[in-house]
Amino acid sequence: MAAILHILIFFILLCATATGDETSYVNTSELKRNQLRKKLTHFRVYWHDIVSGRNPTSVPIVRPPVAKKFTGFGQINMIDNPLTTEPELSSKVVGKAQGFYGLASQEEFGLLMAMNFVFTEGKYNGSTISILGRNAVFNKVREMPVIGGSGLFRFASGYAQARTHFFDLKNGDATVEYDVYVMHY
Repeated sequence: MAAILHILIFFILLCATATGDETSYVNTSELKRNQLRKKLTHFRVYWHDIVSGRNPTSVPIVRPPVAKKFTGFGQINMIDNPLTTEPELSSKVVGKAQGFYGLASQEEFGLLMAMNFVFTEGKYNGSTISILGRNAVFNKVREMPVIGGSGLFRFASGYAQARTHFFDLKNGDATVEYDVYVMHY
């Protein structure tokens, strides 16, 4: 009987190693509530979308095949917009908004925003916040989710509220105030 038990154990071990452990690349850690403390950080920055002049920070990379009313539906712009501490472009630059926005609505001027706020100054230098969401530009306040981050903003979540501070109807340049609320560890 003992020999049969040994053979059975040997056979089970042989099958387990032959099939491999499909979760060997996963490591789950249990953390107690008091081991990690979440912080709420609030940023107010000004996003400068410069589409005019000799050095634009927002350029169209896809144009719609057919002009759609006033909405521009289908156009996509790539951005590398400065983030400043005050509405004036000459104020201190603390980072860049890098990514793209697409004109995603056929009925109104509604954007799909996908961008990283890349911080280049102070404590948050090298850290990023990722924002992805809808921006109905003619609404007074627009809210978009913060879906992640890097550096000091790993595991970030939160939201950003955008308010147009300035929009030039002639050349399309805009300054937008972003209030960003980020939960992170």
